[in-house]
Amino acid sequence: MQRLFDFLYSYRAFLFFVLLETISGWLIVKNNNYQSSAFFNSSNYYAASILKTKSNINEYFSLKEVNAELVRENTRLNNALIIERQKKSLYKEKKSDSLKTHQFEFIAARVINVSSRRANNYITINKGTEDSVREFMGVVSPQGLVGRVKKCSEHFSTVISLLHDRMYISSKIKTKNIDGTIGWDGKNPRIVNLRHVPIHHTVAAGDTVITSGYNAIYPEGIMIGIVQKAQVNERAEYEIDVLLSTDFSMLTYVYVIDNKLRPEIDSLERATMEGTDR
Repeated sequence: MQRLFDFLYSYRAFLFFVLLETISGWLIVKNNNYQSSAFFNSSNYYAASILKTKSNINEYFSLKEVNAELVRENTRLNNALIIERQKKSLYKEKKSDSLKTHQFEFIAARVINVSSRRANNYITINKGTEDSVREFMGVVSPQGLVGRVKKCSEHFSTVISLLHDRMYISSKIKTKNIDGTIGWDGKNPRIVNLRHVPIHHTVAAGDTVITSGYNAIYPEGIMIGIVQKAQVNERAEYEIDVLLSTDFSMLTYVYVIDNKLRPEIDSLERATMEGTDR
């Protein structure tokens, strides 16, 4: 305490000068309209700047919650979109089936590990059997197709990426209904190949490639990519490069697709194959 008194006493002239300057400034601002207006405009500007900075800091630290909320909203919208597609399909068939209308359900998951530079790439997500994720379920991102669930534990799952030499997807060119198969040649992680397209069809750069729906894993219409190059080789076969809509190096959240009718489809197909073998 004595040191404080000594400090104040040593700088008493300077402190008294500062006090007088402060009082003078206050009197000028109080008794002059122009100075008062200028002062309050400046103070409001700096106060607003401070509040904006504070708000930006708060928003930065709340990005995790915001992203999680966006993922929940995207999941809801994806489910609603698939339901509407199923309703339209059933309407064309003049049928009404509640189970088919709600055939597909999206389960949001966070990517905790991903590879895209290997010959065979995998993804690890933070959802497992406890979250109703099962083997062979399809996986998509907000941008498009990702892969298929390979293995599940209670809380985690691994996904075979589309960038895998054993991953083949039944697909089609959207506006032309030209069927083909998507596969990766192990080279560019942004480019896959559209194969088995008959050469009597016309395929051009800019065509959109989507899932065909010819399996129990993916619904029809999931985005795969855009045709980048299409040409016929010397063997009279199409060589079609497709630029993927999903950038695997940027994956953060994905959606696992649960087909509620898949057990019925698989059981029927197995019974058919067994009957054919006999």
